[in-house]
This record gives sequence, C-alpha cells and structure tokens, in this order.
Amino acid sequence: MNKLNVVLVAVVMVFATGFAQAQKLAFVDVNAIFTSMPEMKALDQQLQNLQTSKQGELEKQGKSLQDLMAKYQTEAAKQTPAINEQRSQEVQKLQDNLQQLYAAAQKDIAEKRDAGLAPIEKKINDAISKVSKAAKYEYVFDSSTPALLYKDSIDATPAVRKELGL
Repeated sequence: MNKLNVVLVAVVMVFATGFAQAQKLAFVDVNAIFTSMPEMKALDQQLQNLQTSKQGELEKQGKSLQDLMAKYQTEAAKQTPAINEQRSQEVQKLQDNLQQLYAAAQKDIAEKRDAGLAPIEKKINDAISKVSKAAKYEYVFDSSTPALLYKDSIDATPAVRKELGL
C-alpha cells in the first residue's frame, strides 16, 4: 500500500510539472501603458478642464451665498422675526441647491471619465489579446495590480506598446 501511494504521488508530480512547464505566461504593466497613451493624456486634460469649470461655477455660487448670508446677518436686527425666518429658509434652500450642484458636478465628471476610459480600455485589451494570440501566451497577468504574478514569465508590455504604436 505504501509503494502504491509513492507511485501515485510520483505520477501526479510528473503530470503537474509537465503541465506547468507547457504553459506560456506573460505579464503586462497596464497602468504604465495607460499613462503613456496620448488618448489618456487628452482625457486627463479634458477632465481637468471640466473640473476647473465646475469648480469655478461652484465657487461663484458659494461666494454669492456668503455675501447674501452676510447681508442678512447685518440686517437681521432691523427685520421682523417673520422676515428673518423667511430669509433663513431662503439661505437653507440655497445651501441645499449648492450641495446638489456639487454632487451633480462630481457625478458629471465621473461619468465623463468612465465614458472616456471605455474606448481606451478596449483598445488596450484588444492589443493585449492580439499580442497574446500572436505569441501564444496562455495567461497574461497585469503587473500593476496586486495578484499572483510569476516573475520568470515574459514581459509583454513592450509588445503591447508596439501594437498600440507607443
């Protein structure tokens, strides 16, 4: 029985070693490719311009709200309680609107980023797929994310960059 176990373990090890050696592994630094693509640089610039524009609008609205609040505070002693209450509600409504504008701006920027990233990601994935098929890689890992990465595998990043014309 002991000899049978030793033989079975030996057979399993031989098949496992042969299977592991038969696979072709590669890795790609997707993050480095992303940052070097002209499309990504253009998208970053567009998003920066959009964020600056939205921030300018929000700051303008915030400044006018602060000015209105300061005015109302200086006039509060001269006004009736009913007018002060009405003004307080008006300020609260303007603050709520400003918060909604901020949330809408953040959402708009995120949507523009996602929409801009989709074609870039597709282009990179298509290039990785083409390089993988041409070089007959069975597995391609992304070295920019924390994952199991076989360091003795082939770095396919240069080939993907070449495929993308970078």
